[in-house]
Amino acid sequence: MNFCSECGAPVEQAIPAGDDRLRHVCTACDTVHYLNPKTVVGCIVEHEGSVLLCKRAIEPALGGWTLPAGFLEIGESLAAGAARETREEACAHVEMTAPFALFDLPHIGQNYALFLARFIGEPTFAAGPESLEVALVTPDAIPWAELAFPVMHIALRAWIDDTEAKRPALHSGALHWRGTGSRFDPAEYDIKERMTTPLGAP
Repeated sequence: MNFCSECGAPVEQAIPAGDDRLRHVCTACDTVHYLNPKTVVGCIVEHEGSVLLCKRAIEPALGGWTLPAGFLEIGESLAAGAARETREEACAHVEMTAPFALFDLPHIGQNYALFLARFIGEPTFAAGPESLEVALVTPDAIPWAELAFPVMHIALRAWIDDTEAKRPALHSGALHWRGTGSRFDPAEYDIKERMTTPLGAP
């Protein structure tokens, strides 16, 4: 950030009174500008043992496969945003069936909220403007080497574990990039604060 959105003057990084970290502070009107994480919402759309995947038509990770997901908009609930992203990317109308995962990516300031979902009515889907291809994929046909983002690896592995165990659960954790290799390589991440909470437990 270079200029204040309140008055247009330059900003500088400073620690405001009562704070404990650097913020962008206006040099003229003293407005403090807070940069907060962005929320990504998405769906694991299940149908007869398969999951809906989209092949990305945009950067980053052009050509990589991903769950339908994207940034939450102002005025949306998490579930509504996940359903909208699925309509936009996969032309599919779905309803949420359960919360699935809350993953944090501190190094890029993103928080992921993923839901289990199912088709409303007949399972119809097609590539939206941000997708090259959309497909229902069985667990043994997931293109692991072509997945777009590490968080998708973690989410799909957890989904397979839950499916095989016939035990739905809510997953959470923080994905920490080691700061050396590619940020698109899941092997370059450590998962901390990981928790798995069975759903429907007494």
